[in-house]
Amino acid sequence: MSQNPWKGLREKLEERNWPEIYLFKFIVPADNQIIAQAESLFDSDTAQIELRKSKTGKFVSISAKEMMMNVDSVIERYEEAVKIPGLMAL
Repeated sequence: MSQNPWKGLREKLEERNWPEIYLFKFIVPADNQIIAQAESLFDSDTAQIELRKSKTGKFVSISAKEMMMNVDSVIERYEEAVKIPGLMAL
């Protein structure tokens, strides 16, 4: 039972015109090391990254806009992101 977990996302992304600026949204625990890992997914020179603490201060939302060349580049970024402990992709 090796179903592709990215199939639904891939289908939605294939409806877009590439290259395109893509918005990634993640929620991570408010741990500096984990936040740094998540930020390192993006090119600090070209991506627009915004961090926002939750009301309780236990979590941080990360929004990052970056020019992506194709569907595969977006999927690859998510595959790297989900390796980060505690990260939730939105």
